[in-house]
Amino acid sequence: MIYRLLDDDYAFPSAELAEPDGLLAIGGDLSPLRLLNAYANGIFPWYNEGEPILWWSLDPRLVIRPGEMKVSKSLRHTLRSGRFEVRIDTDFRLVMQHCAATPREGQDGTWITDDILEAYCRLHELGFAHSFETWLDGELVGGLYGIAIGKAFFGESMFHTVSDASKVAFWHLHQFLLNHDFKLIDCQQETLHLKSLGAYAIPRKDFLKELEGLVLEQSLIGNWGDL
Repeated sequence: MIYRLLDDDYAFPSAELAEPDGLLAIGGDLSPLRLLNAYANGIFPWYNEGEPILWWSLDPRLVIRPGEMKVSKSLRHTLRSGRFEVRIDTDFRLVMQHCAATPREGQDGTWITDDILEAYCRLHELGFAHSFETWLDGELVGGLYGIAIGKAFFGESMFHTVSDASKVAFWHLHQFLLNHDFKLIDCQQETLHLKSLGAYAIPRKDFLKELEGLVLEQSLIGNWGDL
């Protein structure tokens, strides 16, 4: 059963009630309160331009825990070279724009609509959404963004225009989360890129059980580049 959300009710049905493909609900809005409530309950929006807002909770769920990232020999070489400059939260909007513009295998267009862009930029302004950015000669060449609640980080999208640039951004995210006692990185969907970095799938019920406690921890709100 697919649930229809009311505009004035920010509650979600249990993620365990999602359809086999992960679709749970339709409608509502992209207000900060609704988005944060969705992520805290293992739910995220994903839809195409012209469609109503669709809310998903996939089973299984792709995750990686800080301390478990796989670093290849070539990536270690790139990190040691110091070729890239990595910045945090200096141009969140530009990272999202690059993610939206990056072609994805098997996808026609992008799910990062103008409404999604503005909604997540608002979460960034409120200190809940963050970007890790890889720069080369003053140009943004890779990065990622996501949402942080409690001790969980919910990765949304990443891109690169230069080899290894997104992996370098992910490594710096991983180290930051490890240093600040985060326990879980939600990668949502399975991709070969993320699996090569150490991500693996777990049953949704296990993901939700772990998430339940993590989102109650104190959130690290603000510009992470200032930490």
